[in-house]
Amino acid sequence: MKIKNKYTALALAILMTASSCSDSFLDESPTTAISVEHAIKTDGDMMEATAGMYRVLQGYYLFGRNATVFGDMLADNVYLSSSNSNRLIPHNNFTFVAGNAETRMLWQQAYYAILQANRIIGSEIAENDNVKYLKGEAYAVRALCYLNLVNWFATPHTVNPSAPGVPVVTVSTDIAGPLVLPARSTVAEVYAQILSDLQTAFALMPGTTPSIHINNTNFLSRYAVKALEARAQLYKGDYQKAKDAALEVVQNGGYTLSPTKADFSAYWAATTPRTDKLETLFELNNSATANNGVEGMDWMYAKGGLGELLVTDDTYAIYSATDMRRDLILDGTRGNNQVYYVNKYQNTANTDRDEIKMIRYAEVILTLAESYARLADNANALKYLNMLAQNRDPEQKAYALSADELINTILLERRKELAFEGLRFFDLTRTNVSYTRQNMGAKAAAIYPSVTTTDFRRLQPIPELEIAANPNVGQNPGYSN
Repeated sequence: MKIKNKYTALALAILMTASSCSDSFLDESPTTAISVEHAIKTDGDMMEATAGMYRVLQGYYLFGRNATVFGDMLADNVYLSSSNSNRLIPHNNFTFVAGNAETRMLWQQAYYAILQANRIIGSEIAENDNVKYLKGEAYAVRALCYLNLVNWFATPHTVNPSAPGVPVVTVSTDIAGPLVLPARSTVAEVYAQILSDLQTAFALMPGTTPSIHINNTNFLSRYAVKALEARAQLYKGDYQKAKDAALEVVQNGGYTLSPTKADFSAYWAATTPRTDKLETLFELNNSATANNGVEGMDWMYAKGGLGELLVTDDTYAIYSATDMRRDLILDGTRGNNQVYYVNKYQNTANTDRDEIKMIRYAEVILTLAESYARLADNANALKYLNMLAQNRDPEQKAYALSADELINTILLERRKELAFEGLRFFDLTRTNVSYTRQNMGAKAAAIYPSVTTTDFRRLQPIPELEIAANPNVGQNPGYSN
């Protein structure tokens, strides 16, 4: 296996341009980088660099909006209102091209976060629990960003692991130097790096959070790392290893689901990170001093914000009347039309906004259920499916299903549970199915209804500026520069 341990030319350029970027989150303290002349020399330097690395993830071109919103918009859960602010129209309409700004910044900001992670990983300060924990987080963030990149810009591993993936970057610029021009690693090679990083992170991180570190869900913990590994193994199609990783979290992580409907409602209404291991393993901070304002994902969804990303009728219809998750969708009006609003992001009127959910315990349970089902262990698959389904709907009778019905029901339960959190598109692509985006008529902006397995727009285009800077990075089929 040959991994290209070099930087993309465009990612390097971000280091020179980030300070002038209009995204306010890049301008706030803590800084997003420790400069070369002020290298990471102490535990405190590393903590500052780590905080800055998380800040990059929060930006609205990455997980603070686009990387999350696209997972439902390009799938079948939401549509763009005909009354809109002109945000994200090319992606709603499937007219994105290699010069599209949102696609370019999705690529750029992911690589910028990777550059920050590489600086932390490559630092040479003496190892102690603080350093091991922070380096573990950096390995995990690098893996998270590569998982996001390879799923947006490359063929799924379950379809063709030999397909072109994305360039793999593992050495910081102060070591590798600028303007090296790597080709794309294969999808299999990118996944190998992702899984190596996650396993290294889990092994590095002490079981107890060190004193330098805040102990809450705004930072990746050991079991959040293991949950992310379960997701990566599921997307790869290695169901035995996905099962093993998810089971490690379930048996040893200490996480719980909300015990009552009132607890579930309070959980989604909260704006602060968790310290009680209820529902969330990892979420990005959206504090009063560091949020995306009117560019945030919450603003796009919430009735009290722009409210222009709306729930399709057929998505609303998958929930029973007694399913507490249906309360996270509001029946309302927009103009003269009846519409459904997403209510997972309820705090747009507050200065302290909703945390951005990245990894939740319910996803781990459903990964475990699906992995058991694909390994033909139906009894355990049903055990974990029912654990989640009956928690969310007290009227739900225990499922008793055949093998094919079981997998389809688990995938439907994933759609119900993880709607509006950015993962739906990846479930559709990794399972290699064609799907229909419901035509909502006059309520919607222009619609692109049918997405087949052969549709080239299931992959994002490699940004044209990247290809212009690095001729070794080839374009995805169907796009021109």
